[in-house]
Amino acid sequence: MSKSGEALALLRAGAGGAPVELGLILGSGLGQIAELVEGVAFEYSDLPGFPVSAVSGHPARLVIGDLWGKRVIVFGGRMHYYERGQADAMRIPLELLRALGADRVILTNAAGSFRPDIPPGELMLISDHINFSGLNPLIGEETDARFVNMTNAYCPDMRAALSAAAMAEGVALKSGIYSWYSGPSFETPAEINALKILGTDAVGMSTVPEVILARFFGLKVAAISAITNMAAGLGSEHISHQHTKDMAPVGAAKLARILERYISTTA
Repeated sequence: MSKSGEALALLRAGAGGAPVELGLILGSGLGQIAELVEGVAFEYSDLPGFPVSAVSGHPARLVIGDLWGKRVIVFGGRMHYYERGQADAMRIPLELLRALGADRVILTNAAGSFRPDIPPGELMLISDHINFSGLNPLIGEETDARFVNMTNAYCPDMRAALSAAAMAEGVALKSGIYSWYSGPSFETPAEINALKILGTDAVGMSTVPEVILARFFGLKVAAISAITNMAAGLGSEHISHQHTKDMAPVGAAKLARILERYISTTA
């Protein structure tokens, strides 16, 4: 049996065979949303083939259970490309999400903003992305399925529903383009200026590989950035991972309200 098959068997044995409706992947400092799930938790280290992140602020566990009336699987953290140089590090988790019955996934991340109208503490709904790193998690895939169509990678229907949920909750949720920078060092002001010319609204070190993999597995995708700082050269903050972790909970409280409204009111 493959590692993904072994992990799937363990998840079904521990959480039951009822299908999952939705997946959530949580970014830096946003893991507290997983604590709201009424269900069964699994440590990544106990699941064959799962990537165990050592990044602080990313609890390496998942929870399967009920969240606001829906059966979900919440990934408390993700492994980043910069940890081991693997763009496909989240392949098995997303493959299992699909195997467990989900047809959609919402990704969250912490990001730096380019726009004064989306300052730290606010949220940005990702409308599209720029793969500035040039890396791709499907390199090495041998089937023709690797040629994934990335037009409308971020599902228009899910984006519309999340925007409506934000409006109903009175939470500002502007849309923008997200760029993936590999990390782990932060971007230079010159790199930020280059990305600005390309049309970037926010930048971070995750999400894009998972979006590509999710589309490869046929999942609908939406993603929201919690803005923790202005990008290098555009603000006065001392940019650091600790600053990211300190600021993420500000956006997390707003994000939880949007997600509760969205999950509880969508089919």
